[in-house]
Amino acid sequence: MPKRLYFFDEGDGNNKRLLGGKGAGLCTMAQLGLPVPPGFVITTEVCREYYEAGGRLPNGLMEEVVQAMKKLEKITGKGFGDPKNPLLVSVRSGSMYSMPGMMDTILNLGLNDETVEGLARLTNNERFAYDAYRRFIQMFGKIVLGVDGKKFEEIFERQKERVGAKFDTDLKASDLKEIVSKFKELVRKETHRDFPVDPYTQLELAIGAVFASWQNKRAVEYRRFYKIPDYLGTAVNVVTMVFGNIGEDSGTGVAFTRDPSTGEHKLFGEFLFNAQGEDVVAGIRTPLKIEDLNRRYPWIYNRLVEIAEKLERHYRDMQDIEFTVERGKLYMLQTRAGKRTAQAAVKIAVDMVVEGLIRKEEALLRIEPAHVEQLLHKQVDPKAKVTVIAKGLNASPGAAVGKVVFDSERAKEMGKAGEKVILVRPETSPDDVGGIIASQGVLTSRGGVTSHAAVVTRGLGKPAVVGCEAIKIDAEARRFEVDGIAVKEGDLITINGTTGEVILGEAPLIEPRMSPELLTILSFADEVKKLQNWANADYPRDAKKARELGAQGIGLCRTEHMFFEEDRLPLVHEMILGKTVEERKKPLEKLLQIQKNDFKEILEVMDGLPVIIRLLDPPLHEFLPKYEKLLEEVIELRLKGTDPDGLKKKEEMLKRVENMREANPMMGLRGCRLGITYPDINEMQVRAIFEAACELKREGKDPRPEIMIPLVGHVNELKVVREQLEKVAHEVMQKHGVDLKYKFGTMIEVPRAALTADEIAEYAEFFSFGTNDLTQMVFAYSRDDAEGRFLFQYIERGILEADPFQKLDQKGVGKLMKIAVDLGRSKRPDLEIGICGEHGGDPQSIEFCHELGLNYVSCSPFRIPVARLAAAHAALKSKEPEKQAYSMA
Repeated sequence: MPKRLYFFDEGDGNNKRLLGGKGAGLCTMAQLGLPVPPGFVITTEVCREYYEAGGRLPNGLMEEVVQAMKKLEKITGKGFGDPKNPLLVSVRSGSMYSMPGMMDTILNLGLNDETVEGLARLTNNERFAYDAYRRFIQMFGKIVLGVDGKKFEEIFERQKERVGAKFDTDLKASDLKEIVSKFKELVRKETHRDFPVDPYTQLELAIGAVFASWQNKRAVEYRRFYKIPDYLGTAVNVVTMVFGNIGEDSGTGVAFTRDPSTGEHKLFGEFLFNAQGEDVVAGIRTPLKIEDLNRRYPWIYNRLVEIAEKLERHYRDMQDIEFTVERGKLYMLQTRAGKRTAQAAVKIAVDMVVEGLIRKEEALLRIEPAHVEQLLHKQVDPKAKVTVIAKGLNASPGAAVGKVVFDSERAKEMGKAGEKVILVRPETSPDDVGGIIASQGVLTSRGGVTSHAAVVTRGLGKPAVVGCEAIKIDAEARRFEVDGIAVKEGDLITINGTTGEVILGEAPLIEPRMSPELLTILSFADEVKKLQNWANADYPRDAKKARELGAQGIGLCRTEHMFFEEDRLPLVHEMILGKTVEERKKPLEKLLQIQKNDFKEILEVMDGLPVIIRLLDPPLHEFLPKYEKLLEEVIELRLKGTDPDGLKKKEEMLKRVENMREANPMMGLRGCRLGITYPDINEMQVRAIFEAACELKREGKDPRPEIMIPLVGHVNELKVVREQLEKVAHEVMQKHGVDLKYKFGTMIEVPRAALTADEIAEYAEFFSFGTNDLTQMVFAYSRDDAEGRFLFQYIERGILEADPFQKLDQKGVGKLMKIAVDLGRSKRPDLEIGICGEHGGDPQSIEFCHELGLNYVSCSPFRIPVARLAAAHAALKSKEPEKQAYSMA
């Protein structure tokens, strides 16, 4: 039978899968000689046995636990259930992956009416003993016995009011005894049985409850969001209790070895005197900064700094540590990799490379593409005049605007409906995780920078302002007040997680700038990645931004977007309404000059880099007014009878639109079909491209245009169009006496093109996968209809794993892409191949493109930094020997 229990001095601290993160950390700290209270871990495999047995502890487990407790009694010199010298333990969860606050913990286990008296005598502190007892009954009653936690809180708060106690610590021993008595009455009333007094019964029930908490609602929601597998299970840690609530020489705290918001290399955290661990993380009391511990007890603070440095050197990562001080002695209760903001993650990774703790490749793999995305979060415009109504602690940076909501269920409803909300709570608990995920950001009136709200929002990359004590929340009335200002549910506010400010109304937000550390990480990425990162850019301003963000080319310039500009539409209408080449000639000549200027600016911005320009793709009627709207206008003019000339023009337009209407325009007269039917439009565009490029070449620039012929499904389409356009290109170059580097290629967006890619490669010097249309055609989904009508339900019901327009469908669309790559390069080995659909900015899709051997991925300019990192990750994760050999420079 596999070993089920491990004491901290014997467990393998590297085996988080078996011992869970908390248990593995306790084993490591104990074996490093750090002050850890004695204890043992019940493995995650037992959790799986628990569920296989239908929610019961496996046979023989409690016998092993009893033997382990006997050993613990020898180590500590105390007795479990001994009224004279009681051993008390905590029973704590701990999964392989950090899930802060999602599962349950029970402290002070082993107390009853006899052992509490023994604890009081031993510590000479009756108040402390009964405070520990009331905490135990409250936690055990809620977690194990299923009593509504609010009922305990109501009893506790009524007692405080009755005796005039402002803080929990103002309650006397006699008050706490009365609370204990009322808590036991509540348990009897709610469960119809007495509170269990036998310590082993308490322990057995607690172990089962911690295993059961793996499947509670908040833990399941958290796992679903972070894609943590359900089968992993949680370990259970049984740890000798140490007490931070004995008096003012005791306390509890949470610390990070570096600042989790900024990444600054200094101890960062919070501490509460005369408190237990839950008081800090639950946000019930607003804690002191860790520096206050230094002022009161510098020797404890210095020892904590020393331990923090030792742990960071061991794990080679920033640690989140929990500790307790009992009567001046420091104990370590937990260490784990600390949750951090994107800004901190990047700074810590770069700093650790500089410090020699990690290599560049490790630094890159520690930064998720989502971190880069978060760093591009908006901030409140510093020049804007805003109404700051309150200030709290800046727990998670970035700014967010949204409607105020006061409960998580409402936040989820509104978020699902597409509304932007800010969750406002006195403090958040693990039950609020679904609401936090659905919100733009979080505002709390209590808690510190290590509270639940702060930790969870930092992990999600959402802004948070916590401990904002100035706001008085009335959750029942769904409003909060601050200095006479009332904010109701549904009102707009802005929170600034960078400064801690709460702003009335919608503040203007601005785009952030990239930090020096982010630029360094991206430079590391550029050293390793094999895929180039190109951008989709339709205007010079987009191209400029793309180049600033590290684009190595333009993968898609959609010329139709230029046609939609207000000053050009009349010319486009005139061109479309022309029935003959002669009638289209005049507007095309004017458009030629306009397009030439457009192309010249973009080619100049991207000097020396390739620019793929797609010829006109959409059906012509998309540039004309909608048929239904035109019909209404014609009927109205006929009825009025006051504008015969206007009526004639509208009727002519209506007739033309009617003639051009198609049953299925996405598969109708568009793309290369349009170029074959109306060759003069394509010729005008190519002439404009080459005129612009030739002028730039003569000015000493290095333009590199690549002309994309869209929607090719048959090689003959490409052959006809390319032959027609090559003549124009040579004519313009000859006229200017200039030789240009240029290419003609096509977009692979029709399944037949992928399946006959070897034929198409004879006439195409590059392929660019248009995965938006390719996905539509492979699935036979109209994207607009699918996303609005059934796609969400497909994902909810598990029919599809993900939205195929956001995550590339590797089994279907991806298979066609592989066929196209293999066939295309079999005919033309140097074929340039990229992707320019929206998948070009998705990290998973980028990894797939790397595996296919594409040359580049193209995405929107603002996603270029994300795509650069994703391309580096793809290279580092691949098994090619030269990539594995990448070393620290």
